[in-house]
Amino acid sequence: MSRFPSGLRLAAVAGALILLATGCSNANSNKASADSGGAPLAGAPPWCGTKKISLGLTDGFGGNSWRLVTTASAKAEVAKCKSVTSFSYADGQGNVQKAISDIQGMVAKGVDALVVFPDAGNAVLPALRSAYKTGAVTVPYRVDPGGKAGTDYTQWIGADFANDGKNWADWIVKNLPNGGNVLFLSGPAGNSQGLTELKAMHEVLDSSGKYKFIGQQPFEVTNWDPSLSQQVLSADIAKYPKIDVIVSDFGPSLVGALPEFEKSHRSIPALVTSDGNVLSCFWEDHKAKNPDFKLFTVATGNDNARLAVDWAVAKATGGTPPADTTFKAPPFEDSVSGQPHPVTCNRDLPGDAYLSAELPGPDQAALFKK
Repeated sequence: MSRFPSGLRLAAVAGALILLATGCSNANSNKASADSGGAPLAGAPPWCGTKKISLGLTDGFGGNSWRLVTTASAKAEVAKCKSVTSFSYADGQGNVQKAISDIQGMVAKGVDALVVFPDAGNAVLPALRSAYKTGAVTVPYRVDPGGKAGTDYTQWIGADFANDGKNWADWIVKNLPNGGNVLFLSGPAGNSQGLTELKAMHEVLDSSGKYKFIGQQPFEVTNWDPSLSQQVLSADIAKYPKIDVIVSDFGPSLVGALPEFEKSHRSIPALVTSDGNVLSCFWEDHKAKNPDFKLFTVATGNDNARLAVDWAVAKATGGTPPADTTFKAPPFEDSVSGQPHPVTCNRDLPGDAYLSAELPGPDQAALFKK
């Protein structure tokens, strides 16, 4: 899965997040890491041990709002541990060869720990393996690069997309108990995220026989691109007179197309998806005229990067690694129950903000102004 290859806002200034490595240890002298938890640094989280290290973070693609927030989240997590004395960032800019070179460059600098968003999947596995074999703690996350922990890298920190699918399906059963037509939109054709989410939804919904998946199967392909999402959803609105619930693993990308329901004198249906400020504000603006427009979101997953950082720092500094190796996005908004949060629109923040992220909204807004 290579999520958000073209998000709501391109960020030509992603380099503003880059901190050039300074004081990296020579010849990877600090690479040795404890296999079990050690003593944490006084006053720091348990995953922050006492060894001084340098850390690198590489993205296969870093140029959109979701990636900016995710990278800033990782940087904020690093700042919790004073044992990390330098931090470097590199953006692969969607170029597989550059992403590979960025990994190799970090190793050449002598970073002690490396966190990688391996958008290109298996294509970067040899570079990960080479980094790991030099002794660098190597932690790919969110996208499965293949390979095996302990052989090709230190630990892969995945995302539990089945958990998202189950949460969405459970909400559908509760709030549309009489069944209905379900339209599911995901990213590129065959992406593992969408397939995993779909399988989990079928496991919950199919037994009742009340729910029918419509549209292209296994899902409508959008590449997580707002422009393509608008085209696809607009075509589906014209094709299907009855859509009871829309499921999307990138909800903010649908905002441009949802008014097509109103233009055809139909209520916007229930939407179960991931959060985004632009979507929440859209719901606030349109809920009165659309009686069927219920909204349920799960956290969009920026904080997956924090768990990866925690693991990398723990293994490199001698701290205690977290118990979890998979990020589970919690439910975030529910317009029906208000639990765990009502739909949350903050008009003081840009639409590109993701309020489910630990990174404060104003800090996110500052990223987009650079």
